[in-house]
Amino acid sequence: MNTQVVMYTDGACRGNPGPGGWGVVLNYQDNRKTLRGYAAETTNNRMELTAVIEGLRALNRSCRVEINTDSKYVMQGINEWIANWKRNGWKTAARKPVKNFDLWQQLDEEVAAHNVDWKWVKGHSGIEGNELADQLANQAIDAELSV
Repeated sequence: MNTQVVMYTDGACRGNPGPGGWGVVLNYQDNRKTLRGYAAETTNNRMELTAVIEGLRALNRSCRVEINTDSKYVMQGINEWIANWKRNGWKTAARKPVKNFDLWQQLDEEVAAHNVDWKWVKGHSGIEGNELADQLANQAIDAELSV
């Protein structure tokens, strides 16, 4: 597992809930691949999670992956909350069902296939990969809403 991929992910939503998009930038050696997608009625948090899931699904073998996200929700969820949620049968500390359980479960499965290093980046701060992921997420929304 010595393949190193650097991934940038972002989600966007027009209204929360509302139409949403996600964007992914995958960098491997000198290659760059971009992905984007749309959901008609969603939330920003769902789009942030979907971006990471789809980015990991795009990898065709197990890799070392540096995931850069500007979502504190994703960062805290994967690094702080998910172990307890799983231990508690996907319930929060308040014994309520975990929001976006379906996506957290998918993310947990995708992450297990790779060696992931999570990095939080400040959004809209000029970081090229993050800016491009944001543009892709918004382009996905624009493409659907202009039809």
